Amino acid sequence: MEYVLRTGKMKKVFSTLLFIPLFSLVGFARFGEQWGDQGDGTYVNPVIPADISDIDAIRVGDDFYAISSTMQMSPGMLVLHSKDLVNWEMIGHVVNDLATISPELNWDRMNCYGKGIWAGSIRYYKDKFWVYFGTPDDGLFMSSATDPAGPWEPLHQLWKVSGWNDCCSFCDDDGQLYLVTTNFGYDPKNGKHYNIHLFKMTPDGKNLIMESDTIIYQASGSEANKLYKIDGVYYHFFSEVNHEGRVTMMQRSRNIYGPYEVKQLNHVNSSKDREPNQGGLIGLDDGSWWFFTHHGTGAWEGRVASLLPVHWVEGWPIIGQVGQDTIGNMVWTAEKPNLPSHNKTKIQTDDDFSGKKLLPQWEWNYQPRADKWSLTERKGFLRLYAYRPIRPEDNTNILLRAGNTITQRSIRSKANVVTVKMDISKTADGQCAGLTHFSTTSHSTLGIKQEKGIKNLVYTVNGKDSIVSPVEQKNIWLQSSWDVRGVNTYSYSLDGKNFTPLNVFTRLTWGSYRGDRVGIYNYNTIEDKGFVDIDFFKYTSY
Repeated sequence: MEYVLRTGKMKKVFSTLLFIPLFSLVGFARFGEQWGDQGDGTYVNPVIPADISDIDAIRVGDDFYAISSTMQMSPGMLVLHSKDLVNWEMIGHVVNDLATISPELNWDRMNCYGKGIWAGSIRYYKDKFWVYFGTPDDGLFMSSATDPAGPWEPLHQLWKVSGWNDCCSFCDDDGQLYLVTTNFGYDPKNGKHYNIHLFKMTPDGKNLIMESDTIIYQASGSEANKLYKIDGVYYHFFSEVNHEGRVTMMQRSRNIYGPYEVKQLNHVNSSKDREPNQGGLIGLDDGSWWFFTHHGTGAWEGRVASLLPVHWVEGWPIIGQVGQDTIGNMVWTAEKPNLPSHNKTKIQTDDDFSGKKLLPQWEWNYQPRADKWSLTERKGFLRLYAYRPIRPEDNTNILLRAGNTITQRSIRSKANVVTVKMDISKTADGQCAGLTHFSTTSHSTLGIKQEKGIKNLVYTVNGKDSIVSPVEQKNIWLQSSWDVRGVNTYSYSLDGKNFTPLNVFTRLTWGSYRGDRVGIYNYNTIEDKGFVDIDFFKYTSY
């Protein structure tokens, strides 16, 4: 495909190959064109076609709450709420300052792609919500709150250790607290990886009783731990890797330390159902059970969220449609849970920046530099001050080293359009600011680049710049459109009405366990100088 970018009297001709992997073409109807609440009492999976990874979910009264891992994004550990298990909203985060976990998660280090906040658990007991999670390098952490939307207690480190993940707290009938977690590192005691350990905890839930340490399971890739007690039986949910891929598993026993019986709960096919595995089991008053889960095999949109019915067979919670072998299979559409009717909603996206704080759909790439952004200096605008990225002289993947990039999850549906209005009147030489799609494997941007007092609109793919045109106006509107395949194109406008497409296409990509992010970047390679004001971020998904 050939396309032309014109810049004043110059004319540049480029060519690009639009490559769409076969994997991304699997199941368009399932992953994009129809999703979520259908408005007729049924739903189609995924119920959230965006990166809601490493899910756990619980019921508290008439409400449902879930958490999702956030890796290096800040604020960390997303909290969601639902009234019907199909329509979800983001309500907050558990961790406000990632630097309390590790300085490597701060804007001046940015060394934790694929690391940071991994899977955790949310539970409700002792009149509080409790979240526990691990990071691969820094150990196990916890916090609690009376309101899941926050504020959450200051983050507490249970154990400074590396090589542990996927922890879940459990409060037994007698009030004794436990923690189940995986040591995915090598254990010299038994010469194996992926040992699942059970610990007792102190009554405040802030310390492990080390002498209580007991290994309750070991297998290839065994993790995603959750503990339940149902009708007097202890159920240990987890996943492991077998000849099919990553499957859900369950242990059960009348004693929390075993001996346990073990059963596989679902079949998987990574190319068709993309391995639903990490999630939470939820029971309703009508006797039905459900499994809110992510799909462990991610594509460009990340690891999306689905809701699967659960059927109890001979005392086992079988996930999905039960086969003749009493093992479950993926369910793509079903009747909604028997709950009071609620309006069909879509996950939050838009923002006009009129509030006193950022809305919960926003996450910064790493802990942001607090003095370089503001919602109050100009009412109704997000002000982003530019400062130097790490190693500004190196243009390779510079966006991954530029702090204060603010992002949202990219949704996989048949048509998506993001439009940003930006005041660029106060930019400085060396400053770059605009709209981006990025992951650790590729990124593209459309934005302003100022040199010697001249502002140019520049399109960039993986560090390679193409000048589009000079810009003299105070405001510019930037737009990205993408489809169910994850193919996007950028457009721009100088009046907010008439948009000029670039007619060049890029592929959104997955990297470091995360789906593509759409967001706003702003940095200066010369000095800490200049700023832009963002008037609105409008995000429409069809």
